[in-house]
Amino acid sequence: MTQPAADAGNPTPGALSPGPPRASRPPAGPATGACTPPGTEAGAEPGAGPAAALLCEPGAASAVDGADGPASASGRRTSGPVWAALAIVYVVWGSTYLGIRVAVETVPPFLSAGARFVVAGLLLVAIVAWRRGPSALRATRAQLVSAAVVGLLLLLGGNGLVVLAETAVPSGLAALLVAVVPAWVVVLRRAYGERPGTGAYGGVLLGLAGLAVLTLPGLSGDVRLWGVLTVIAGTVMWSVGSFSSSRIPMPADPFAASAYEMVAGGIGCLLVGLGRGEQRGFVLADVSGRSWTALAYLVVFGSLIAFTAYVWLLHSAPLSLVATYAYVNPVVAVLLGALILGERLTWPIAVGGAVVVAGVCLIVSTERRR
Repeated sequence: MTQPAADAGNPTPGALSPGPPRASRPPAGPATGACTPPGTEAGAEPGAGPAAALLCEPGAASAVDGADGPASASGRRTSGPVWAALAIVYVVWGSTYLGIRVAVETVPPFLSAGARFVVAGLLLVAIVAWRRGPSALRATRAQLVSAAVVGLLLLLGGNGLVVLAETAVPSGLAALLVAVVPAWVVVLRRAYGERPGTGAYGGVLLGLAGLAVLTLPGLSGDVRLWGVLTVIAGTVMWSVGSFSSSRIPMPADPFAASAYEMVAGGIGCLLVGLGRGEQRGFVLADVSGRSWTALAYLVVFGSLIAFTAYVWLLHSAPLSLVATYAYVNPVVAVLLGALILGERLTWPIAVGGAVVVAGVCLIVSTERRR
């Protein structure tokens, strides 16, 4: 998933996580990319974005007028920096599906994902050490193992499968399929003994109904069915990784944790790519300029800038507001896919996507009232 990673897609909304999000680790999601998105600052200027989050301790700056943080932000006027950070998460994470689709035109899927996450993870390690000092990277063996496991679930299992699927399905359809992640998280919470609420169950049913409609292009032969099923498998892996991340020991610094996850997940993607023989016949000279540009965009904007923005938002804005990315990203992805790649918006994609987004809205609104 795009930022499904650290970009990849897309992290699972914090409002849907079991209990309040830990300060040491932001909830994650596929897309998208994504895995884990990068680059948000706690800057004072609306256009500065969230990148400054690396320059101060999480939560040090409140982006809601008159509030000290998310807990006291309810009912307050949302400030310019929050809207700027939300815009980054909305647009950048939504665009990572398009970036993935362009990257895999001439670069093998798992090798492209692996290169993206290893580079982004190492860059984040360097930035954390530079801005916060080497001590911010300290972690116990148990924390490192946990971060590696979460990274493999999110970036190899979640985002990696989405990247593979986008060799066979349109980027907009992949984003709509990934949007069902919050529904899987509700199912996992229920299996763990929690009671998410009647509205959340209704959202799950809507999400599954939308998922059934979205599979119709594959059943009719318009889209390869294996690609659709691969994305669905990726959403399950992303959900398990997101759900697990708040229940196992993780590195104290959220940026360090995300860096370790990206490196582990990236190495996992590279190994799977080599195991699949993606290196055979692959020549760097054959990679198109479009694919190089897409990969650079995914590393810098998808895995660094959007991620930092998301982490900053988790400490500076109400979770119910941050969680809205879950139903904005798919819309952005579908529009960009249609406008830039000429992807067809068929009736199953339109209807199924609308049902999935409605289900996510219901889940988020239910969690907001709880």
